[in-house]
Amino acid sequence: MTLARTASRVPAGSASLWPVERLGIVGLPNSGKTSLFNALTGAAAPVAPHPFTTTESSVGSAPLPDARLDALAAMSSSRRVVHATVELVDIAGLVAGASSGEGLGNRFLAGIREVDALCLVLRAFEDEQVPGETDPLEALSVLELELVLADLASLESQLDRRRKASRVAKGDRGAAELLSGMEAAHAELSAGIPLYRSTLPAEVRSRLAELFLLTNRPVVAVVNMGEDQLEAPDKVLDPVTGALGDHGDVLGVCIQLEAEAARLDAKERLELLDGLGLGEGALPRVARAAYHVIGRRTFFTTGDKESRAWSFRAGASAPECAGVIHSDLQRGFIRAEVIATEALLELGSWSAAKAAGRIRLEGKDYQVADGDVLEIRFNV
Repeated sequence: MTLARTASRVPAGSASLWPVERLGIVGLPNSGKTSLFNALTGAAAPVAPHPFTTTESSVGSAPLPDARLDALAAMSSSRRVVHATVELVDIAGLVAGASSGEGLGNRFLAGIREVDALCLVLRAFEDEQVPGETDPLEALSVLELELVLADLASLESQLDRRRKASRVAKGDRGAAELLSGMEAAHAELSAGIPLYRSTLPAEVRSRLAELFLLTNRPVVAVVNMGEDQLEAPDKVLDPVTGALGDHGDVLGVCIQLEAEAARLDAKERLELLDGLGLGEGALPRVARAAYHVIGRRTFFTTGDKESRAWSFRAGASAPECAGVIHSDLQRGFIRAEVIATEALLELGSWSAAKAAGRIRLEGKDYQVADGDVLEIRFNV
């Protein structure tokens, strides 16, 4: 039997990988979406004050700052610290009429079909040198309308075929439930309601996943504010929060300021943000919101060689999480030694936690919780 606490102690070979979930950054031209993408990922996608600077999707990874991991690394005196990341896609800008091919409509819609969740960038800042919509509610309305119209067209092209197939395959419960869900979705969309803020039950939306509808994805909204608006952000954010309700997080960000700070070294960046009363800044909050909206959670491994944050799908079992580290760990999984990060930090070391009887032994049915620290027992 072998124990695996950190990646440096697992067998040689390639790790098992789940499909990468991605967050698509969507907005009207000159909303600041590409600047946000660059600030989060360190990329250099072109930015200019005119529409359609972004004509192709750009893909990048944003690191996920996590104070829990930093504390574990300090506790273990780790020589290496590896943070989790979130995959982002900067999608070509949308204009009114995109659903019928206006602007870069077809390219825009194709880009969205390849992501798992949406970040809607809504401009609120004023700048005479940068044309574009400055009412975030109006921007939200345009984005939602085009997404809804595209979904309606997609559904209508499939409904007749599905109805005929359902009549032929009488008694096929799965086909009947899918058709019922499609008709319910069509009713919501016809009323102008995107599926992410519809009244459809979660199980119905899950059933519709195979149709790749654009609005059947979770969302987070980033309102791009000017520096002058940071003093009273609620005045800008509250209308958007009211529109989205409980169906998506709303974050206020001065993207220009965050982009400038992101170009500085760590010490200067912290000094700038702290001097402005912004603490760690908004980018870590955006990265964490993106990570959670695509359904990712984090478990940790820690030791003197390495402390690492591992990304897993919410609800994954202990063997599945072992497979994130390495396929051999999942194949030969026996059980996992588990403790919550907060409890481990309170006790001061893995050995102290064991001596105190705080390390739990969990089997194959255990669903790993966000913030768990794991040591995998396996045999291959």
